[in-house]
Amino acid sequence: MLRRVFIVALLALPLAAPTAQAGDKPHRLALQISDGDETKMNAVLNVAANVSRYYSDKGEEIEIRIVAFNAGLNMLLADRTPVATRLKSFKQGMPNVAFEACENTLDTLTKKEGKEPPLVENASRVKAGVVSLIELSEQGWTIVRP
Repeated sequence: MLRRVFIVALLALPLAAPTAQAGDKPHRLALQISDGDETKMNAVLNVAANVSRYYSDKGEEIEIRIVAFNAGLNMLLADRTPVATRLKSFKQGMPNVAFEACENTLDTLTKKEGKEPPLVENASRVKAGVVSLIELSEQGWTIVRP
């Protein structure tokens, strides 16, 4: 009888253990933007802002990466982004949100236009946007395409 109680207690231990959420490591969210539509760009920025605020209000950390490729790269091109004001406010108020520009798409645009279009200040480069999303997923990031 004592043996059964001991086994049941051992089986219940993992259920009673705290989950690895708050305080252990930050939540991680990657958002895809591959459409050149301003409405989609604003939707991605809205999701980033809302999720960032949600976890901040709970006292938890969140890392957010917005990965732009194909027509979505226009969001991060300084000479044509329709959301420049919002990108500046993210740079100032949400340092936990990073922007990644696909070099493959940038190379295609450079060949088409004869010169490389400039990126906004707060954008970094990744070799391939889709590969970046795959690798982030493999590292446990949640991938969302609003």
